[in-house]
Amino acid sequence: MAADTIHKVSPFLDPGPHTKSGTLAIVALSRDNLIPVYLQDSKGAHDGYAEGVVVNTRYGSFPHSTLINVPWGSQVRASNVDTGSRGRKRKRPEGEVGDAEEDAKDDAAANAIKQAATASSGFVHILPPTPELWTASLPHRTQVVYTPDYSYVLHRIRARPGTRIIEAGSGSGSFTHASARAVYNGYPKDDGERKGKVFSFEYHETRFEKMKNEISGHGLDGLVRLTHRDVYKDGFLVDGESPEAESIFLDLPAPWQALPHLSRRGPDTEEPIAGGEKPWVSPLNPKKSAYICTFSPCIEQVTKTVSAMRRLGWVNIEMVEIANRKLQVFRDRIGLHIPTERGANLTPANVAEAVARLAEIEERFRDHNKTSGSGENSSTPTAMDVDTNGDVPAEGSNGSSTYKIWKEGRLITKGEPEVKTHTSYLVFAVLPREWTAEEEAAAFARWPCGGEEKVIGSRDKQARRIEKQRIHGGKDKDAKKKAKTVGKVESNDEQALS
Repeated sequence: MAADTIHKVSPFLDPGPHTKSGTLAIVALSRDNLIPVYLQDSKGAHDGYAEGVVVNTRYGSFPHSTLINVPWGSQVRASNVDTGSRGRKRKRPEGEVGDAEEDAKDDAAANAIKQAATASSGFVHILPPTPELWTASLPHRTQVVYTPDYSYVLHRIRARPGTRIIEAGSGSGSFTHASARAVYNGYPKDDGERKGKVFSFEYHETRFEKMKNEISGHGLDGLVRLTHRDVYKDGFLVDGESPEAESIFLDLPAPWQALPHLSRRGPDTEEPIAGGEKPWVSPLNPKKSAYICTFSPCIEQVTKTVSAMRRLGWVNIEMVEIANRKLQVFRDRIGLHIPTERGANLTPANVAEAVARLAEIEERFRDHNKTSGSGENSSTPTAMDVDTNGDVPAEGSNGSSTYKIWKEGRLITKGEPEVKTHTSYLVFAVLPREWTAEEEAAAFARWPCGGEEKVIGSRDKQARRIEKQRIHGGKDKDAKKKAKTVGKVESNDEQALS
């Protein structure tokens, strides 16, 4: 397993410069219309198409042969495909015996690969798979954790190369792919080597099987360990061993029921452990603090989760809601001097421009009167005889335009009138590592405390008062000051008597 897995790097991590057969690719029809496609080499006609395996879209048909061995991001033109008989053999009349040689020729013709002919219109872009593109194109089996959510979650739970993450509720696999990329620091050579890994748990058997096939097809077997289990009842151990995770993400209907399994110590029970039973093992890394995030769609779930966290010793509990909103930035181009610009508002930008426009119309009106009056067929001009559209742009002395159209107008930011997102409450917390008496003694020996002279914190009130008196002189200083004052008074009295 080790040698094959090491050399077969997932296309989500290193897709290479070109598309390859047998890997996943994302066909982009538009910004919001993406199709995941597993590229295949065709050795013959497929499903009646003489060109082999074909992807049919609203913009045309695209044989896989035109999508393989092209640079990522390429624009691929549509092809005119030949459906032929669509895999159906020619029907013979009743009683006619088939010719074996003729049937063989028909089969050979049906299986021959035909070169794809480029169509007159239609194209798509071929993109490498990333967690962001996979989230936008994956088949939905449950509610999906979208990019704005999982990017913030991975940041808050300290996911980085080498981290081990527990994920409960694989669902459609959006967070699984993103977390696998976040913790990747190489494929493990064997089961004993510690590398960044995602331990994902799924209760629903059908979703588990589909997720297992996707993980294998995407080359993430060495980075994701998928387990079919009810974590409420059976916890988070893998084959009886601890994942030693530092980060946890729970996308469950009742996360408070799974929290007792994410502890440093097992539940206190009066019954002793039987001889054949193993002692309770924590799924968390004993040498590091654990960071958790729970994903809940309603506030009642958040309330129960926070209450359970407080009882179990989690600290720094915080709830966050993420609302993704798109902002459109553009320039509001207003003025009469840009009549040919699409989207421009042909109204005066200010009073000065309106007055100048009226003056220009009056001037052109007078010029028109002079020209028409000198001819034989002179007539009184009307408003219909004057061009008031202002289709001549302002020009400078050298004949060039005096304004730059891309800098015209005020810069405006316009948000969506309605926030298009799903409700999600993210609860974050930290479980500190547990210190033994030996570790406490070693830390005290390395960083001794209790004998500080200028640091207040670990000393009692009496010790601080004594130290303050020693520094400032204490009662002795007050006695000397009082004696000095009395001496001055006595001296003044003697001088007065004398």
